[in-house]
Amino acid sequence: MRAVIQRVTSASVVVDGGAPRPIGPGLVILLGVKDTDTLAIVPKLAEKCAHLRIFSDEAGKLNKSAVELGYSALVVSNFTLYADTKKGKRPSFIAAAKPPLSVQAYELFLEKMNEQGLKEVQHGEFGADMQLSLTNDGPVTIVIDTDEW
Repeated sequence: MRAVIQRVTSASVVVDGGAPRPIGPGLVILLGVKDTDTLAIVPKLAEKCAHLRIFSDEAGKLNKSAVELGYSALVVSNFTLYADTKKGKRPSFIAAAKPPLSVQAYELFLEKMNEQGLKEVQHGEFGADMQLSLTNDGPVTIVIDTDEW
């Protein structure tokens, strides 16, 4: 799995033209599932994302997590994180997981994020048309690829 984690001062997602789903300070997590992933890695990834120490402490060091600060998370599924651009100009998404694995992994990730002690977890909808707005704070952007663990 791949997660692109951005530290934000605020963010929101609009799903299929509906009402915005906003958060205040916290994390925006774009989540991609690979065709070879298993559900077993999901709890560890959720715990890692929620507890990443990427917020400043009193000394200005990146030493606090969203959980410690009572912040929120906004999670959006994103199969394009597995784009293969080796050939030509059109990306291939052959490595991105298809349903049911991709849907199960995304839903389990949301469930596990809700267990981490964050203020709230907002989310997009798998496979929907979504518009994401955010104010990246720092900017701080971290990429986690579970294949590297």
